[in-house]
Amino acid sequence: MPTSLDLKRRIRSVRNTQQITRAMKFVAAARLRRAQEKAFSSRPYARALSRVIRSIALRVPAEAHPLLRHRPEEHALLLVVSGERGLCGAFNANVIRRAMEFLRGRPTEKTEVITLGRKGRDTMRKQPWKVIAEYVDITARPEHRQAAEIAHKISGLYESGEVDAVYIVFNEFKSVLAQTLTLEKLLPIEPENMQGPENVQGEAKAAETPVEYIYDGPPGEFLARLLPRYVESQVFRALAESSASEHAARMTAMDSATNNAGDLIDQLTLYMNKVRQAAITKEIIEIVSGAASAG
Repeated sequence: MPTSLDLKRRIRSVRNTQQITRAMKFVAAARLRRAQEKAFSSRPYARALSRVIRSIALRVPAEAHPLLRHRPEEHALLLVVSGERGLCGAFNANVIRRAMEFLRGRPTEKTEVITLGRKGRDTMRKQPWKVIAEYVDITARPEHRQAAEIAHKISGLYESGEVDAVYIVFNEFKSVLAQTLTLEKLLPIEPENMQGPENVQGEAKAAETPVEYIYDGPPGEFLARLLPRYVESQVFRALAESSASEHAARMTAMDSATNNAGDLIDQLTLYMNKVRQAAITKEIIEIVSGAASAG
């Protein structure tokens, strides 16, 4: 049976851990506010760009741009957007599990992976699929420059015919307590399926019929300029959504850890009081027994 000193040491250790988890919760909450604003601000641009591209693409031939051309899907590329650190519940585990489910249904030698985030990189290095690029320290604070670099790389791979389809898996931010695991097809771009992300209030994603725009020039020229921008916006949106989801998951996990530490301290304190009371009772019994035997 542990002594009162052992229990006091354990209570002190749990209390120190509780202080750490509480501090991490406040840090995650502060970072979540900025990440949430960035994720929400990227959605209107992505929706508007999707509507314009859908309107143009439905009125030009499918061969008008390399990113619109469909090929038999033999070689696939998957972008795995994970977190940079742990202590965020099942956030990283869910992304990796969904990526594994997607990859297991495809030939190993014809499937490639690009990891965005340290946790996904560490896991995919141990898997049989070929990792052609790794990006770390990118999801904590997403930047347009990084998204443009990634979009340029995957667009070049698709246009050169090295891959026939590009997918991305990430956590889409819904609320502090809810993140939606999302698997989207980035390339080839399919105008008939383009809807864009939901807005902050969760309204309908896009109009059912494309809007008629008036263009000051050939639609094909606008399409050639907008499609690369569209890929960039989708990559940046995935990074922003994942960043907000990671901070929300970490804040929730640290809040639960703080509460659990408080419950454990209460249990240990109660047990310590019982042990101390039992020791006092034992000493009293020994004194009374000794006095009775002496009399």
